Amino acid sequence: MKSNAIRSLLLTAATLGAAALSANAASLSYDFKDPKGVNNVQFKLDAPLESITGTATGISGEVTFDPARPGATTGRIVLAASSLTVGNPMMGEHLHSAGWLDVKQFPEIVFEAVSLANVRTQGAQTLADVSGRLTLKGVTKDVTVPVSLTHLPDKLGARLGDPNLKGDLLVLRATFEINRGDYNIQPGQNTDKVAETIHLSLSIAGAAKK
Repeated sequence: MKSNAIRSLLLTAATLGAAALSANAASLSYDFKDPKGVNNVQFKLDAPLESITGTATGISGEVTFDPARPGATTGRIVLAASSLTVGNPMMGEHLHSAGWLDVKQFPEIVFEAVSLANVRTQGAQTLADVSGRLTLKGVTKDVTVPVSLTHLPDKLGARLGDPNLKGDLLVLRATFEINRGDYNIQPGQNTDKVAETIHLSLSIAGAAKK
């Protein structure tokens, strides 16, 4: 009887260990530093006198995703503040200056995911409300962002034009708004030309090589 109990315990431990290994294998880490330079953030400030639009491509970060458990997604996305550009060069200099984003002192804009809610899956796409912390110009605020995550297995080689490159893609898209005053970006100043609400649109792909 004692021998049978020991064998049962060993079998249970092996089964649990195999299940844990299987769960870990299904969860992949996706790198969002894009070698093609296509990943981008678009922003818009629509004030009464001027509408300012721009982009940024200096994106990096890492997200851990399991298509079988999308609600367990974790990670952080980092944007190089100096990569923010607008059409007017002088306006771009002002944007980077100490009076506005102060990119020398605060070189990174960071979003760190904390939890997902309202998770629903539609084929390869997962929709969720992602709650996290957004750090901009040294100020960190809690935000909730509606995000779509599209898992594309074995599509890394097709994206980079190399059929021998094996790996999966995870595409993130999100559209949301923040108030520049919340992040100490000239709060309440020049609102006739620089809107207080910043509209943000994110479209990025991360890669998990195999």
